Amino acid sequence: MTPFLLSQILVGMAICTDLLSFQGKGRKHILVCLIISSSLISLHFVLLEHWTAAGLGLLAGIRFVTSYFTTSKKAMSVFVCCSLLIGIVTYSGVLSLLSCTGAICNTVGSFCSTDRRMREIMFLGTCFWLTHNILAHSPTAVLLECLFLSSNIVGYYRYYVVRPAQTGTLSH
Repeated sequence: MTPFLLSQILVGMAICTDLLSFQGKGRKHILVCLIISSSLISLHFVLLEHWTAAGLGLLAGIRFVTSYFTTSKKAMSVFVCCSLLIGIVTYSGVLSLLSCTGAICNTVGSFCSTDRRMREIMFLGTCFWLTHNILAHSPTAVLLECLFLSSNIVGYYRYYVVRPAQTGTLSH
């Protein structure tokens, strides 16, 4: 089995956890799924030798574990600084800029105290990662980000567009 094929299988496994992530209402449910997904995605980028993305994926797993227990802005700041450091140390052009920007957005999102705000900020981070994965020529990772974005939008719609409208209808 080639490293590329194995990398695509790992992302396929990450897709499953990403799809589950935003279909639950609870912030902690979302974060547990993202911990698993980030680990698999990091290994995927190691196999593709995209070192900035691999380092940021590993850092994301650690960040999601931390943000499971705290929404401290100090902790968030540490992870933003670590993302920047990884981006600088492993810099290799536009892919490093895209992955670092996406990681910073997702860092800010994961330390939000509500899942609604977390979803909103992660919309943006996902767009940076989607662009990164297109340019990195990883078709399964592109699919992963498209599905992650779609799942996030569906979850957001279910919990923050439809339910408030239904609640408003019931109260009249």
